[in-house]
Amino acid sequence: MWEEPILSGDRGSGTVFFSGCPLRCIFCQNYEVARSEVGFEVTPEGLSEIFLDLERKGAHNINLVTGTHFVPTIVAGLKLAREKGLELPVVFNCGGYESVRTLKMLEGLVDIYLPDFKYVSSELSGRYSAAPDYFEQAKEALAEMVRQVGQPVLGEDGMLRKGVIVRHLILPGQTKDSKKVLRYLHETYGDRIYISIMNQYTPFGHVGDFPELQRTVTAEEYRRVLTFAERLGISLGFTQEGSAAAESFIPVFDGRGLSPGQ
Repeated sequence: MWEEPILSGDRGSGTVFFSGCPLRCIFCQNYEVARSEVGFEVTPEGLSEIFLDLERKGAHNINLVTGTHFVPTIVAGLKLAREKGLELPVVFNCGGYESVRTLKMLEGLVDIYLPDFKYVSSELSGRYSAAPDYFEQAKEALAEMVRQVGQPVLGEDGMLRKGVIVRHLILPGQTKDSKKVLRYLHETYGDRIYISIMNQYTPFGHVGDFPELQRTVTAEEYRRVLTFAERLGISLGFTQEGSAAAESFIPVFDGRGLSPGQ
Protein backbone atom coordinates (compact mmCIF):
# COMPACT_ATOMS: atom_id res chain seq x y z
CA MET A 1 0.00 0.00 0.00
CA TRP A 2 3.02 2.33 0.17
CA GLU A 3 3.68 2.89 -3.51
CA GLU A 4 2.53 5.99 -5.40
CA PRO A 5 -1.30 6.35 -5.32
CA ILE A 6 -1.73 5.50 -9.01
CA LEU A 7 0.02 2.17 -8.34
CA SER A 8 -1.34 1.23 -4.90
CA GLY A 9 -4.90 2.44 -5.27
CA ASP A 10 -7.25 0.97 -2.68
CA ARG A 11 -6.22 -2.68 -3.12
CA GLY A 12 -2.44 -2.46 -3.14
CA SER A 13 0.37 -3.18 -5.58
CA GLY A 14 1.28 -6.86 -5.98
CA THR A 15 4.92 -6.61 -4.96
CA VAL A 16 7.49 -9.35 -5.54
CA PHE A 17 10.97 -8.76 -4.06
CA PHE A 18 13.99 -10.43 -5.67
CA SER A 19 17.06 -11.20 -3.57
CA GLY A 20 20.14 -9.15 -4.36
CA CYS A 21 20.59 -5.87 -6.19
CA PRO A 22 22.97 -4.55 -8.88
CA LEU A 23 23.78 -1.49 -6.74
CA ARG A 24 23.62 -2.36 -3.02
CA CYS A 25 23.64 1.29 -1.97
CA ILE A 26 25.04 1.73 1.51
CA PHE A 27 21.83 3.45 2.68
CA CYS A 28 19.36 0.90 1.26
CA GLN A 29 16.21 0.50 3.39
CA ASN A 30 15.72 -3.04 2.07
CA TYR A 31 19.24 -3.97 3.13
CA GLU A 32 18.41 -7.58 4.03
CA VAL A 33 17.07 -8.51 0.64
CA ALA A 34 19.52 -6.31 -1.30
CA ARG A 35 22.44 -8.18 0.29
CA SER A 36 20.81 -11.54 -0.56
CA GLU A 37 20.59 -12.41 3.13
CA VAL A 38 17.03 -13.70 2.67
CA GLY A 39 15.21 -15.42 -0.15
CA PHE A 40 13.82 -18.65 -1.55
CA GLU A 41 14.54 -20.41 -4.82
CA VAL A 42 11.64 -20.14 -7.26
CA THR A 43 11.20 -21.65 -10.73
CA PRO A 44 9.71 -19.75 -13.69
CA GLU A 45 6.57 -21.87 -13.25
CA GLY A 46 6.43 -20.98 -9.55
CA LEU A 47 6.97 -17.33 -10.37
CA SER A 48 4.05 -17.38 -12.80
CA GLU A 49 1.84 -18.82 -10.05
CA ILE A 50 2.91 -16.05 -7.66
CA PHE A 51 1.84 -13.47 -10.25
CA LEU A 52 -1.52 -15.16 -10.79
CA ASP A 53 -2.09 -15.49 -7.04
CA LEU A 54 -1.55 -11.74 -6.62
CA GLU A 55 -4.08 -11.11 -9.37
CA ARG A 56 -6.60 -13.40 -7.64
CA LYS A 57 -6.07 -11.48 -4.39
CA GLY A 58 -7.07 -8.25 -6.12
CA ALA A 59 -3.73 -6.47 -6.62
CA HIS A 60 -3.81 -3.58 -9.08
CA ASN A 61 -0.58 -4.66 -10.77
CA ILE A 62 2.44 -6.97 -10.55
CA ASN A 63 5.36 -5.03 -9.08
CA LEU A 64 8.82 -6.57 -9.63
CA VAL A 65 11.41 -5.13 -7.22
CA THR A 66 15.17 -5.33 -7.99
CA GLY A 67 14.77 -8.10 -10.54
CA THR A 68 17.48 -6.93 -12.96
CA HIS A 69 19.83 -9.89 -12.40
CA PHE A 70 16.92 -12.35 -12.81
CA VAL A 71 15.47 -10.92 -16.01
CA PRO A 72 15.67 -14.18 -18.06
CA THR A 73 13.72 -16.00 -15.34
CA ILE A 74 11.27 -13.11 -14.99
CA VAL A 75 10.67 -13.09 -18.76
CA ALA A 76 9.92 -16.83 -18.68
CA GLY A 77 7.62 -16.41 -15.66
CA LEU A 78 5.72 -13.53 -17.22
CA LYS A 79 5.21 -15.36 -20.50
CA LEU A 80 3.83 -18.38 -18.65
CA ALA A 81 1.55 -16.18 -16.57
CA ARG A 82 0.22 -14.40 -19.65
CA GLU A 83 -0.48 -17.76 -21.27
CA LYS A 84 -2.48 -18.69 -18.16
CA GLY A 85 -4.54 -15.51 -18.33
CA LEU A 86 -2.64 -12.82 -16.38
CA GLU A 87 -4.11 -9.45 -17.33
CA LEU A 88 -2.60 -7.04 -14.79
CA PRO A 89 -0.09 -4.35 -15.80
CA VAL A 90 3.50 -5.29 -14.92
CA VAL A 91 5.72 -2.80 -13.08
CA PHE A 92 9.53 -3.06 -13.23
CA ASN A 93 10.77 -1.41 -10.03
CA CYS A 94 14.54 -0.86 -10.10
CA GLY A 95 17.48 1.28 -9.04
CA GLY A 96 17.95 2.87 -12.45
CA TYR A 97 21.41 1.34 -12.95
CA GLU A 98 20.34 -0.89 -15.83
CA SER A 99 21.79 -1.87 -19.18
CA VAL A 100 19.79 -1.11 -22.30
CA ARG A 101 20.45 -4.67 -23.48
CA THR A 102 18.71 -6.06 -20.39
CA LEU A 103 15.78 -3.66 -20.70
CA LYS A 104 15.20 -4.68 -24.31
CA MET A 105 14.50 -8.22 -23.08
CA LEU A 106 11.50 -6.83 -21.19
CA GLU A 107 9.96 -4.94 -24.09
CA GLY A 108 6.33 -5.90 -24.56
CA LEU A 109 6.18 -7.59 -21.14
CA VAL A 110 6.59 -4.55 -18.86
CA ASP A 111 3.90 -1.87 -18.92
CA ILE A 112 5.21 0.49 -16.25
CA TYR A 113 8.79 1.33 -15.37
CA LEU A 114 9.48 2.55 -11.83
CA PRO A 115 13.20 3.40 -11.70
CA ASP A 116 15.15 5.41 -9.17
CA PHE A 117 17.24 8.28 -10.41
CA LYS A 118 19.58 8.66 -7.48
CA TYR A 119 22.41 10.99 -8.45
CA VAL A 120 23.98 13.33 -10.96
CA SER A 121 27.23 13.55 -8.98
CA SER A 122 29.74 10.79 -9.79
CA GLU A 123 31.40 11.51 -6.43
CA LEU A 124 28.20 10.68 -4.55
CA SER A 125 27.32 7.65 -6.65
CA GLY A 126 30.85 6.31 -6.26
CA ARG A 127 30.84 6.87 -2.49
CA TYR A 128 27.39 5.50 -1.68
CA SER A 129 26.75 2.99 -4.50
CA ALA A 130 30.22 2.06 -5.80
CA ALA A 131 29.00 3.24 -9.21
CA PRO A 132 30.75 6.44 -10.36
CA ASP A 133 29.14 5.96 -13.79
CA TYR A 134 25.62 5.90 -12.35
CA PHE A 135 24.39 9.09 -14.04
CA GLU A 136 25.46 8.08 -17.53
CA GLN A 137 24.08 4.56 -17.12
CA ALA A 138 20.79 5.79 -15.66
CA LYS A 139 20.35 8.33 -18.46
CA GLU A 140 20.60 5.65 -21.13
CA ALA A 141 18.36 3.27 -19.18
CA LEU A 142 15.63 5.86 -18.66
CA ALA A 143 15.65 6.83 -22.33
CA GLU A 144 15.06 3.18 -23.23
CA MET A 145 12.24 2.84 -20.69
CA VAL A 146 10.45 5.90 -22.07
CA ARG A 147 10.95 4.64 -25.63
CA GLN A 148 9.31 1.34 -24.76
CA VAL A 149 6.21 2.48 -22.88
CA GLY A 150 5.75 6.08 -23.96
CA GLN A 151 3.45 8.67 -22.39
CA PRO A 152 1.62 7.84 -19.13
CA VAL A 153 -1.79 6.23 -19.63
CA LEU A 154 -4.35 6.08 -16.83
CA GLY A 155 -7.29 3.70 -16.73
CA GLU A 156 -10.88 4.74 -16.04
CA ASP A 157 -10.23 3.89 -12.39
CA GLY A 158 -7.39 6.41 -12.22
CA MET A 159 -4.71 3.72 -11.96
CA LEU A 160 -1.60 3.84 -14.14
CA ARG A 161 -1.78 1.35 -16.98
CA LYS A 162 1.35 2.36 -18.88
CA GLY A 163 4.21 4.81 -18.45
CA VAL A 164 7.23 5.76 -16.33
CA ILE A 165 7.43 7.02 -12.76
CA VAL A 166 10.92 8.15 -11.75
CA ARG A 167 11.70 8.17 -8.05
CA HIS A 168 14.29 10.40 -6.42
CA LEU A 169 15.20 9.90 -2.76
CA ILE A 170 16.64 13.01 -1.14
CA LEU A 171 19.72 12.26 0.97
CA PRO A 172 20.77 14.26 4.06
CA GLY A 173 22.82 17.30 3.06
CA GLN A 174 22.52 16.63 -0.67
CA THR A 175 19.79 19.00 -1.84
CA LYS A 176 22.08 20.49 -4.51
CA ASP A 177 22.42 17.15 -6.25
CA SER A 178 18.68 16.53 -5.87
CA LYS A 179 18.01 19.79 -7.71
CA LYS A 180 20.35 18.72 -10.51
CA VAL A 181 18.49 15.42 -10.81
CA LEU A 182 15.11 17.17 -11.04
CA ARG A 183 16.36 19.70 -13.57
CA TYR A 184 17.72 16.95 -15.80
CA LEU A 185 14.54 14.89 -15.62
CA HIS A 186 12.19 17.81 -16.27
CA GLU A 187 14.23 19.42 -19.04
CA THR A 188 14.70 16.07 -20.79
CA TYR A 189 11.24 14.51 -20.42
CA GLY A 190 8.78 17.17 -19.28
CA ASP A 191 5.32 15.65 -18.87
CA ARG A 192 6.30 12.37 -20.52
CA ILE A 193 7.14 10.97 -17.07
CA TYR A 194 5.94 11.25 -13.48
CA ILE A 195 8.52 12.31 -10.89
CA SER A 196 8.20 11.09 -7.29
CA ILE A 197 10.22 13.14 -4.79
CA MET A 198 10.83 11.13 -1.62
CA ASN A 199 11.85 12.16 1.89
CA GLN A 200 11.70 8.73 3.55
CA TYR A 201 15.46 8.24 3.95
CA THR A 202 15.98 6.16 7.09
CA PRO A 203 19.43 5.91 8.75
CA PHE A 204 20.29 2.33 9.72
CA GLY A 205 23.26 0.84 11.53
CA HIS A 206 25.01 -0.13 8.31
CA VAL A 207 25.73 3.54 7.50
CA GLY A 208 28.04 3.74 10.52
CA ASP A 209 31.07 4.61 8.38
CA PHE A 210 29.23 7.54 6.80
CA PRO A 211 28.52 10.10 9.54
CA GLU A 212 26.73 12.44 7.12
CA LEU A 213 24.08 9.76 6.59
CA GLN A 214 23.35 9.23 10.27
CA ARG A 215 20.33 11.52 10.33
CA THR A 216 17.03 11.93 8.52
CA VAL A 217 16.25 14.55 5.89
CA THR A 218 15.03 17.74 7.57
CA ALA A 219 11.70 19.35 6.78
CA GLU A 220 13.60 22.40 5.52
CA GLU A 221 15.70 20.30 3.11
CA TYR A 222 12.58 18.67 1.72
CA ARG A 223 10.83 22.03 1.40
CA ARG A 224 13.74 23.49 -0.56
CA VAL A 225 13.69 20.65 -3.06
CA LEU A 226 9.90 20.81 -3.49
CA THR A 227 10.06 24.58 -4.00
CA PHE A 228 12.70 24.08 -6.68
CA ALA A 229 10.53 21.47 -8.40
CA GLU A 230 7.62 23.90 -8.40
CA ARG A 231 9.76 26.62 -9.93
CA LEU A 232 10.91 24.24 -12.65
CA GLY A 233 7.28 23.62 -13.53
CA ILE A 234 7.09 19.92 -12.67
CA SER A 235 3.39 19.12 -12.87
CA LEU A 236 3.23 15.33 -13.01
CA GLY A 237 4.59 14.15 -9.71
CA PHE A 238 4.23 12.88 -6.17
CA THR A 239 5.47 14.07 -2.80
CA GLN A 240 5.40 12.58 0.70
CA GLU A 241 3.93 13.87 3.92
CA GLY A 242 4.77 13.05 7.51
CA SER A 243 7.94 11.76 9.12
CA ALA A 244 10.97 11.19 6.94
CA ALA A 245 11.88 7.98 8.75
CA ALA A 246 8.97 5.56 8.89
CA GLU A 247 9.60 1.88 9.51
CA SER A 248 6.16 1.14 8.04
CA PHE A 249 7.72 1.63 4.59
CA ILE A 250 9.96 -1.40 5.20
CA PRO A 251 8.41 -4.83 4.62
CA VAL A 252 9.21 -7.96 6.60
CA PHE A 253 10.98 -10.47 4.35
CA ASP A 254 9.46 -13.62 5.81
CA GLY A 255 8.62 -15.54 2.64
CA ARG A 256 4.97 -14.54 2.72
CA GLY A 257 3.25 -15.47 -0.53
CA LEU A 258 5.72 -18.26 -1.34
CA SER A 259 4.89 -21.94 -1.20
CA PRO A 260 7.18 -25.01 -1.04
CA GLY A 261 7.99 -26.33 -4.50
CA GLN A 262 7.69 -23.03 -6.30
